[in-house]
Amino acid sequence: MPEEIPDLFEIMGTTRSMRRLKADPVPAELIRKVLEAGVSAPSGGNMQRWRFLVIRDPKIKQTVGAYYKRTWDEMVSPRYRAGEPAPGTSRERFVRMLDAAQYLADHIHEAPVWIVPCLEGGAPTRTSGSSIYPAVQNMLLAARALGLGATLTTLYLNFEKEVEAALGLPPDMHSYALLPIGYPMGRFGPVRRVALAGVVYEDQWGQPYRDA
Repeated sequence: MPEEIPDLFEIMGTTRSMRRLKADPVPAELIRKVLEAGVSAPSGGNMQRWRFLVIRDPKIKQTVGAYYKRTWDEMVSPRYRAGEPAPGTSRERFVRMLDAAQYLADHIHEAPVWIVPCLEGGAPTRTSGSSIYPAVQNMLLAARALGLGATLTTLYLNFEKEVEAALGLPPDMHSYALLPIGYPMGRFGPVRRVALAGVVYEDQWGQPYRDA
């Protein structure tokens, strides 16, 4: 565990998607802390219909990882590589991000631990995520505070039925993300985002936010 945990705002400002992870084992007590952070999150009506699947089994990771890589190689990578960088991102940084995403696709099965957040219920609706994604963000922030790398990915959902069968999920349970977790190969660093003036309005859409 890190000798000194940064404050919350520093954690939020440096929780980048860490896609290059070491295969070194992660102590169970750290994963437990990440999970405890997840169940500390709010959920609709405080119903806590979430469930969290911790995957360490190499065979399951190989099976699901193959679907993940297929989605990346055949669908997502060609689209991103033919597109333009995100706002505020240079071409060089964009290429580095794509290289890291390619690495994840090639090696996701090697990440020592996966956490798959799931939600109980029938067909997901537009509001379903409000009861699971706060828990996901809590876990990502907790992982960062503990010196662990992680990222939120949903690419595997292109093969949702096949993956959920491989995970052994019952019919009334759906997965909403996959979080590969491990010690990062690189360093945590500041996230790069557009300025508030470009995304925040006041009172009416399009009206500048005065404090931006």
